[in-house]
Amino acid sequence: MQAVVQEERTGCGIASVAAIAGVSYGEAAALAASLGIHASDASLWSDPASVRRLLAAYGLAAWPREIPFSSWQELPDYALLAIKWRLLAGKPHWHWVVFVRDRQGTRVLDSKADLKRHCRRDFGRMHPKWFIPVQELAPAMPPHRPWDARTVA
Repeated sequence: MQAVVQEERTGCGIASVAAIAGVSYGEAAALAASLGIHASDASLWSDPASVRRLLAAYGLAAWPREIPFSSWQELPDYALLAIKWRLLAGKPHWHWVVFVRDRQGTRVLDSKADLKRHCRRDFGRMHPKWFIPVQELAPAMPPHRPWDARTVA
């Protein structure tokens, strides 16, 4: 899996889905637009429903709820992460990135356009708030997941 660079300042959710689906940003943005999802819509980075809908359009299912982050080791092999989480005017906002653990190693794919490297391994500098497992990419996940019983506060 490769990082996809966002072509719009607020297109991190679209770029993250593009990386997971293995398509270009333009392709993902066009499909998103056909679903009524646009990078300029603040709900893309303040409500995970749009990203879930875009994943579903590619035949990928996301875990139905957000799971609080507690450690990098706990994450499934493929997940969407909410980093740079903050409240703006009382509404949550975050930056979407993709966590990957595969034969190429453990890394975070960050779509932010002005980064020198979009494949990140500086885990101590990122502070995820929560994550969403992407199930179809990790069919071997055990039936009992340690995060099943928790919810986002």
